[in-house]
Amino acid sequence: MRRVKPLPIIDDGEPQVALEHGVISLASPHPYQALGAPYGEVSPWALRRSVAQKLLAAQVALGEQRPGWRLHVLDALRPVPVQAFMVEWTDRQLARDEPRLDAAARAARVRQFWAMPSEDPTTPPPHSTGAAVDVTLIDAEDRELDMGSPFDEPTPRSYPDHFAAATDDAGQRAHGHRQLLFAVLRDAGFRRHPREWWHFSFGDQAWAADTHAPAARYGRAPTEVSAISMRLPR
Repeated sequence: MRRVKPLPIIDDGEPQVALEHGVISLASPHPYQALGAPYGEVSPWALRRSVAQKLLAAQVALGEQRPGWRLHVLDALRPVPVQAFMVEWTDRQLARDEPRLDAAARAARVRQFWAMPSEDPTTPPPHSTGAAVDVTLIDAEDRELDMGSPFDEPTPRSYPDHFAAATDDAGQRAHGHRQLLFAVLRDAGFRRHPREWWHFSFGDQAWAADTHAPAARYGRAPTEVSAISMRLPR
């Protein structure tokens, strides 16, 4: 594949804030911490302040359309060592679940769904910038809605429009849920990963490329994190 020069990053220095369970739901336990990912003292629920505010705005829109429904955050900040851990973990899972794939085929599959754990400041993985969030929907009884495939499944079922042409009730329902999630986050300013129904970002290089911005707003995230009020925005 032809290498594409990454867009420049002009980090505006915006601080990170840590999400708290409340208006928005947070997965418990955190899925990667449960696997032993090396977070150290870093909160996996941190996001840049504007990203967190936009997430809250998306929650308002969701609540207006589906009273009682909430955004359910699966992952937010992911330090580079965690990114490396999850890339290796996914490769091992593929080797176990799809033994017909050789090492090269597994690596190609992993790259479809995971950014490489780059230490290069010009190519930070999206989740290490504090700009990306993985999110799904829960209903008024705190039940996760059927999205057609599990979070992080490295197969074409995870492509956002995989069920767009479905004729069965389950497929149509999953596509409807994906479209609702997409709509409320898009209208709040996010852009969606082309191969992951759950991944949205604002301000990173992928967002900049999709919006034709001249540069990304966020590079590698700062380590300082403060709590954010979960009051609904006015």
